[in-house]
Amino acid sequence: MGKHRRQRSRRRGLLAPSLLTALSAVAVAAVLTGTHGLDLSDATAAGKAARSTRAAAPAPATDPAAATPVAVPTPSAAATPTVAPATADPATATPAPARGLDLGTTGPAPAGDRETGTVGALFSGAPAAGNHFCTASVLHSVTGNLLLTAAHCLGSTDGVTFAPGYRDGSAPYGTWQVTAVHTTAGWSQKGDVDEDFAILETAPSNGRNVEDVVGGNRLGADEPFDATVRLYGYPADSETPLLCTNTTGQQSAYQRVVHCPAYPSGTSGGPWINTATGDVIGAIGGYQQGGDTDDISYSAYFDHTIAELYAQAETGAA
Repeated sequence: MGKHRRQRSRRRGLLAPSLLTALSAVAVAAVLTGTHGLDLSDATAAGKAARSTRAAAPAPATDPAAATPVAVPTPSAAATPTVAPATADPATATPAPARGLDLGTTGPAPAGDRETGTVGALFSGAPAAGNHFCTASVLHSVTGNLLLTAAHCLGSTDGVTFAPGYRDGSAPYGTWQVTAVHTTAGWSQKGDVDEDFAILETAPSNGRNVEDVVGGNRLGADEPFDATVRLYGYPADSETPLLCTNTTGQQSAYQRVVHCPAYPSGTSGGPWINTATGDVIGAIGGYQQGGDTDDISYSAYFDHTIAELYAQAETGAA
């Protein structure tokens, strides 16, 4: 579907900027800046994107990936999460073991953790309690100003800001204005749920790019469907990000699925970070715009299609 034709060899692992800039300059992206977004009402927003005053991206008319989910991991018994103390300095972040939860268990993401600091909420205007509508995360890039989210989250950049590490009304690292949205032609023209991912550009804040302050996660593509991931997301009715770790399954040819309880509206765009590689290999979205139930989440499969989009966004942001 769309540009998702299989290449003869499968790449795995890291997609460094130097490799991606050599990819074919295929015209796969539609870039939305300023008022050039889609003029649609929030009634078109579905799945796990929260309602807001922003212009929502179009919902597909049909679900071409309407297949019965398979290989959905079963959650284990609930465990009490270990939460690190808050800190606004990524250099003193809590190491990875403090993120540990039993597989399939959802709890608050630890404050002050380096990885958690790369994940934030998208706001309609300045950060304020209850004003965030989707989740995004910082992508590593040579430009240092790129974010990953779901394509269905944004139809316009007007007034949209990103607050990494946001918690309880506080933006400990600052905020960044979203200036452009890159999506594939498959999404912008057909609402292809297999291409429900977007790369955002941000403007410097106080002279610094977002990655310079909180770091970024490298983009991973063609990684196995049975990867174990850490799933992050900001519920619309909560001021604290969620974290769940579980093994993903294959819902369809180009859709991942994971069982993580209590991921409601607002968690769309939340990153799926491979525990083995540290790559971000998904974002809540895709089938049913991320899932019609709180306990099952989906992501479009990351392959050469998002790699080409990333290369184009990085070039455009330079």
